[in-house]
Amino acid sequence: MAERKYKRYTNEFKREAVRLAETSDKPKTQVARELGIRVNQLLKWKHELDAKQDDAFPGKGRQAGHAGELSKLRREVGRLRLENELLKKAAVYFAKALP
Repeated sequence: MAERKYKRYTNEFKREAVRLAETSDKPKTQVARELGIRVNQLLKWKHELDAKQDDAFPGKGRQAGHAGELSKLRREVGRLRLENELLKKAAVYFAKALP
């Protein structure tokens, strides 16, 4: 299964995009289009910046420490469960094919 590649933006880009949307006379949709982002992404960044102030946009979108590892392990468990189910179904199929 191919992983989806997300475009990543720096903390400074996000803050500047929100500042432009706030101070510009242009509609937010036009500001977002000029920056090459979706307007809902711009609004999400504004909401996060309003809620967390200086703590907004930590890192590069990856969770640090145990939370990141836990998330990675949960994805791995899900993938392994799917593979296990597929193998079980294949075993039943081939067992029926035997005389």
